Amino acid sequence: MNITEMRKVQLSYGLAGVTALGWAMSPHFRCASLLVVPKFFGKEGRVYILSLVLAAIYNGPVANIWHNLEEVTHSLGCVAELQVNHSRMLWQMSTAPLRKRSGQMLNSEVQNISRAFVGLNEEVASEAGYDLRQSQRTKPQLAPSTQQLYETKTKLRCNNVIELGMQHCRDWFDTKYDACMEQIFVPLINHLLCLPMKFKFLCHIVKVMNSWCRDKIPVEGNFGQTYDMMNSSVSNLSQEFSASIVFQEDHREMLLVTTKVSAEQLMEEVTSHFQEHSARLGQTFSIFRLVLSFSFILVFITAFSYTKQYCQDISYDNLYITTYFRQIDARRRKERKRTLLPLLRAEASAFIFPCRPMVQPLELQNMVLELLECIPPLLFLLLACAMDHVLVSMLSAIQQHSFVQYSFHSSHHLSIHVMGRSLMAQLLRSTIGALNTSSDTLLETSNLVCLPRPRSMSQHQYLSSCLPLAMLVLLCLAQVYIYRLRRVIAAFYFPKREKSRVLYLYNKLLQQRLDFIQRQRKRIVQRAQQPPGLSTALVHWCCRRWPCLSRWMRRSCTVCGVRVGPPEPACPTPACMAPYCRQCWHEAGCVCLACAPPEPRLDADSSDEGMGYTG
Repeated sequence: MNITEMRKVQLSYGLAGVTALGWAMSPHFRCASLLVVPKFFGKEGRVYILSLVLAAIYNGPVANIWHNLEEVTHSLGCVAELQVNHSRMLWQMSTAPLRKRSGQMLNSEVQNISRAFVGLNEEVASEAGYDLRQSQRTKPQLAPSTQQLYETKTKLRCNNVIELGMQHCRDWFDTKYDACMEQIFVPLINHLLCLPMKFKFLCHIVKVMNSWCRDKIPVEGNFGQTYDMMNSSVSNLSQEFSASIVFQEDHREMLLVTTKVSAEQLMEEVTSHFQEHSARLGQTFSIFRLVLSFSFILVFITAFSYTKQYCQDISYDNLYITTYFRQIDARRRKERKRTLLPLLRAEASAFIFPCRPMVQPLELQNMVLELLECIPPLLFLLLACAMDHVLVSMLSAIQQHSFVQYSFHSSHHLSIHVMGRSLMAQLLRSTIGALNTSSDTLLETSNLVCLPRPRSMSQHQYLSSCLPLAMLVLLCLAQVYIYRLRRVIAAFYFPKREKSRVLYLYNKLLQQRLDFIQRQRKRIVQRAQQPPGLSTALVHWCCRRWPCLSRWMRRSCTVCGVRVGPPEPACPTPACMAPYCRQCWHEAGCVCLACAPPEPRLDADSSDEGMGYTG
């Protein structure tokens, strides 16, 4: 019970005070307090032991089953998540080459080609490198072709280069002449020595290259046609080319549910529901165990109830053949009156001899009923242990034989080689060569983390689960001897009441004995008046004819029906020969009830003082 320490101390002091006051004031309270001990080890106390049995079963196999079921849930969720991750990885690996070369990249490559061709256009259309006036003087015919225009520009550039070379040569001679005149100060001598620096006519020798520029210009014959075709192609490529890589991905749920949720959300919901049910089960069991823990109140109630019924009801639990019962019988035997001991076989099964260590029939019947009540918790324990063992065996087999290692190898190589150094080759290398991709992927994984890890119960857990049930069975067996103490405790505190109870039992049993003999006499006389059957007469005739056959006949007592042998007494009349057991023969007064005349009724009053029960 979840109470504070101060409240526990207060309750302890209160119970101690009430107990002390009850022991000081009332013998009923003292008797009931001592009766708590046999009641606790009896049927009422076993209710509390039953709570310990259920707690041991819940904390043992049931808790282990819940743990293994959690492992199953975790394994299923891990496998589902592993499959989703593998599918995602395989899709990414399959589309990796396409993702590397997107449409934007191809479009950018084309734009780079167009930008690169712009420089060639500017170079072809450029008028730098030659004299514009010279080009006007040597202007070709109208509407020249690209080949003619580029050859003319090349020749003009070649002539311009020669003219620039001649000009640089003349400038060099002038510079050297000035430098020579500055170094030599003597007149006339300086003019004479610097005269070679006036040979500018030597610079006209470069004009010999004009014939080379006119005849061997380095321009291909099909340059203009090729340039026109390339210019048109690049212009159309930049205006009309567009590239896009499209791939479609279909998402399909592995499980069809009413609400569209992901696998992770589904497993979270399953786990949360499982934990919620587990918490509810634990809470319900805690409440049930708390209710059973109050069974000690039932023990006190039954102890006080036994004391009350013992003092009020003279027939309650009055089944014991005690020492005082034997004293009464011995005193009547000395007075040569009818006695009861030893009891008849038919009577002994209805009474208890407390001094005998063996279990008696009446106690055996109650003990069997109590043991039958232990069968439901035993079956529950066996069922829980069997389910736990089967679940652990299945999960262990899955763990040992369900290991799977995944190995995925992907290799993608696309290579396009464009040979040549021309502009078209460069264009093809820039466009088609952009599709060159290469990828190598190696993925190795396993489901080791998803395998269930079952937990089996140890020997200590099995022992802890079975020990309370063993205690429950032992209490059922010990209840036979513990319940005998109830009468001893009550007789110790109420001796007069015990004496009156024994006198009542003795007189009641004596009266029943006399009534039994009278009933048996009437039954035997009625049976004797009936003619014997053919089989009975034949058996009696054979026995009289051959007396040796009588020893093989099964003979039973005429009164109580117990099997008797030849040493037992029998009716001395040859025509009757009714068998009796010794006890019934003495109870009948050594007179055959079948053939003797009826006797007056024997006196059943006790000669002991206070022998009759008066209230």
